[in-house]
Amino acid sequence: MDPEIFFADLRTRHRRTLFDKIDELLRRAGIERCVRTGDLVAVKLHFGERGNASFLRPVFVRRVVDLIKELGAKPFLTDTNTLYRGSRTDAVSHLETAVLHGFSYATVGAPVVIAGGLRGNTGLKIPVSGKHFREASVAAEIVHADALVVLSHFKGHDVAGFGGAIKNLGMGCATREGKLAQHSDVSPKVKAKRCVACGECVKWCAHAAITVDEKARIHPDRCVGCGECILTCPTGAIQIRWTEGPLTMQEKMAEYALAALHGKQDRAVFLNFLTQISPACDCHGHNDAAIVPDVGLTAGRDPVAIDQASVDLVNACPGRENSALRCNHEPGGDKFRGVYPQIDWSVQLSHAERIGLGTRRYRLTRLDS
Repeated sequence: MDPEIFFADLRTRHRRTLFDKIDELLRRAGIERCVRTGDLVAVKLHFGERGNASFLRPVFVRRVVDLIKELGAKPFLTDTNTLYRGSRTDAVSHLETAVLHGFSYATVGAPVVIAGGLRGNTGLKIPVSGKHFREASVAAEIVHADALVVLSHFKGHDVAGFGGAIKNLGMGCATREGKLAQHSDVSPKVKAKRCVACGECVKWCAHAAITVDEKARIHPDRCVGCGECILTCPTGAIQIRWTEGPLTMQEKMAEYALAALHGKQDRAVFLNFLTQISPACDCHGHNDAAIVPDVGLTAGRDPVAIDQASVDLVNACPGRENSALRCNHEPGGDKFRGVYPQIDWSVQLSHAERIGLGTRRYRLTRLDS
């Protein structure tokens, strides 16, 4: 039988608020079967880059936290550090950003634990039978959690076409090494104009893969792609080698999503927020106008099915003229292709289905308004 995806629109009334709908969606999706008394539950979300305002509202996250506590478990909010330099590059700046955006204990009722350690390099190698990977580097806190509740802001993405549950798992649960492996051919590059030959990268490289003469040089035959040098270079001379095209990166992301769920396929539940659907990821330091009106929320146990249902619900809406949407404004038009015509977003779904992450088929059950 096809997995059931539950949908709630944003209509509310005095005795049935949006918070009540969040509670009902998670219960209908089976959170009580995923979360057990005493569990350490990772609530995986995105705290948003500074300058961005389309990330999930902390008050909604609080309702999820309260439900998990009601079930006798111990929730913690989590995300991994970014590969690029920004306001979430390391755990300290990441925590500061989370608090700045309202994710304090007083607001959400749960601690924030940045997964992957101080610099994003604390992970475990998880076996995965994929087209691109035989193992994946997943943040230790994700691996050690007893259960996962994955909260995703559904939106466009300039490489994947859209970002939902699969991206939240695949890219969002990877260590810096894992993120680099998904984005590039592993070995970073040196931008000579910025390099001052200070030697900091050499001190941090545990594999003797960097030498410095007049400029730093990375030796690909020794580089393992851990990404340490990208963060530690004081001038930003060592950078990601953006070599993977959208199709390959989507496949790699799906394989990492499978690794992130290793051992937790029956202990994970997903909630997608189809609101403020911006054309680009919350990793950007700004957010453009939404490409469609707010749609609602979807919930389920299958990350592939929930993303497929979310895409279908977004595409069924009329597009907004005053937005980044260049075409396909009509109901039924492909909104994400309307923003990124060169990106086939279906690759992440089809590859995820192929490797056993889930299925694109689903039964949509609409909750009463």
